[in-house]
Amino acid sequence: MKKKIVLFLILIIALIASTILIYDGYLSPSSLIKINMGSRIIVWVITIILLIYFRNSNSKPQLVPSVLSNEKETNREKNKSKISFNDVAGLEEIKEELQETIDFINNPNKYKRMGASIPKGILFYGPPGTGKTLLAKAVAGETNSTFLYASGSEFVEKYVGVGAKRVRTLFERAKKEAPSIIFIDEIDAIGTKRNLDSNNEKDQTLNQLLVEMDGFNTNETVIIIGATNRLDLLDEALLRPGRFDRHIYLGNPNMRSREQILRVHTKNKPLDKTVDIKSIAKKTHGLSGAELANIANEAAIIAVRNNKNKINGSHFDAAIERVLAGLEIKNPTVLLKEKNTVAIHEAGHALVSKMLKTDMVQKISIVPRGHALGYVLKFPEEDRYLLTKQELLNKISGLLAGRAAEELIFNEITTGAKDDLDKATHIAREMVCSYGMSSLGPMAVDENYIKHNYETLRIEIRKIIDKGYNESLKILSENIEILHHISNVLMEKETINSDELDEIFKLYEKPFDCAT
Repeated sequence: MKKKIVLFLILIIALIASTILIYDGYLSPSSLIKINMGSRIIVWVITIILLIYFRNSNSKPQLVPSVLSNEKETNREKNKSKISFNDVAGLEEIKEELQETIDFINNPNKYKRMGASIPKGILFYGPPGTGKTLLAKAVAGETNSTFLYASGSEFVEKYVGVGAKRVRTLFERAKKEAPSIIFIDEIDAIGTKRNLDSNNEKDQTLNQLLVEMDGFNTNETVIIIGATNRLDLLDEALLRPGRFDRHIYLGNPNMRSREQILRVHTKNKPLDKTVDIKSIAKKTHGLSGAELANIANEAAIIAVRNNKNKINGSHFDAAIERVLAGLEIKNPTVLLKEKNTVAIHEAGHALVSKMLKTDMVQKISIVPRGHALGYVLKFPEEDRYLLTKQELLNKISGLLAGRAAEELIFNEITTGAKDDLDKATHIAREMVCSYGMSSLGPMAVDENYIKHNYETLRIEIRKIIDKGYNESLKILSENIEILHHISNVLMEKETINSDELDEIFKLYEKPFDCAT
């Protein structure tokens, strides 16, 4: 304080001196003070510096880290969502489930008369890209509620108490602007399970979140919607009724839902009359809503690139390949020997898959895309939710058919089957550890058992892999002529579509006689 007083007195003196010098130098008819111009300028510069310094010293002192003093809210501005259920396709059952919550927000009195209380929290969980955030915005749009968005990572800071303070601020704001919806994306960032050894800042933030969810004023219409890809990581206290009352799973869409999603994402795009949305939905089995939106956007970009006024089916096919297989390499430097090996490898996949009828082969290509030198696009003819043991074995045979074809034709194997081996081993492991489809019997195996009995499980997985591999070798050796035929066409044309593959098979009647 004394320092500021002294500084103030010095500044006053400097201002008086500068004023006198200005008056004497420019306003007085005769110079009264014998000081040259250089000295006058020095006095004026010192006065300006003192004035700036004193002004800055009067501003609010930064006594704490900026992250604490600034008190950034988890959501920076209020947002009224403009998205409605009309913008959400393929989630009809879930939209029906949420209608009660929407009706409660719009007409709370009729529920309160019956003694019913609104669900405090709704938790969306499932794979990424399935529409969790979009659905939360649609709920806010249908109710004209204030939509407060927060990411789980926004509550995580290295300074103690920051996360808990941000949680309090968010809930206070939600109550003030009720009816409101708080959407916490990736809630597993702060909601992971606590243990006896941990007492870190993340746990304090979670504790504050639990208190706010359980204790805020029930007269205020505030709903918390959480979203996560990892439900298994969340703390039990967060999942209990009274906090997240409803758990809703959002999985990848089925064929009908994919068709509806594609129609939503193509309604503002100029489509050619020949485009069959249903056919595209069949070709995109297992893809999420975000991937379908990406395919529609990629098709539009490809149409513009080709100087077309409308998007046709070939543009969608190219977009599907771009999303599933990666970027096409225009000028590959692949040796002829390697190209021949890739052709045999992909022909083996296509032959065994078609013979065992595991999936419908859409396209075979030896044009490099991404990290792959070749690929086979295939999809099931219809959505399946249950698979038999034999169908899983057939899938393994189809995955290992590329490696088997290399060994059969060249008596040698390459590194090209890395991804195939990963997928086949994963299926075999699930058969042993999760589905009870091995000689170990109908039992499910947890991580602790795997850790202490790995060798036993490895032997069982190996048996399944060997069985699928031997089946591939048998089918390929019995149909070696058609294998070479597919390979030769690939070497000549580089790609084969499903119709061309059918034509090749029609030339050979024997493969159908020995099909299993």
